Amino acid sequence: MKYIQIKETCLYVTDLDLAENFYGQILEMPIISKVADRHIFFRCGSSVLLCFIPEVTKFEQTLPPHYAYGKQHIAFEVSRRDYLMAKSNLLEKGITLTHEQEWNHDLKSFYFDDPFGNVLEIVPVGIWE
Repeated sequence: MKYIQIKETCLYVTDLDLAENFYGQILEMPIISKVADRHIFFRCGSSVLLCFIPEVTKFEQTLPPHYAYGKQHIAFEVSRRDYLMAKSNLLEKGITLTHEQEWNHDLKSFYFDDPFGNVLEIVPVGIWE
C-alpha cells in the first residue's frame, strides 16, 4: 500500500461545548459537524480531528465501537515560519506550555494539554525528515 496521509484522527472528550471552545476558538479549527451528546468534528489543515464522547461510541451499533481514556497524544504541524507565532498565540490565550523539545536540524516542538488532559504538540514542517 502507498499511504498519502492520516486523514483523520480522534480524541475522546467529556464535554462537547468545552471541546468546541478549545479546538474551535482557541486553536482556531473550523467545525465540520456537531451531534449533541456524541461528537464534534474539526477541520485541521487537510485532515480532520474527530472528538467523540467515549461513553457513547463504545456502545456503537452501526459503526465499530471505539473509545479511549487517559492522556492521548497528537501533534499539529505548522510551517517553520509560523512555529513561533503559534507558540506566542497560544501563550497569549492563556495556554500553559508543558514542555519544549529540541530535535534534529535545530527544530523544536512544544507540548500543552487540552481541557481533557490530552497531550497536544505543535511541530514545524521537517521534524520527521
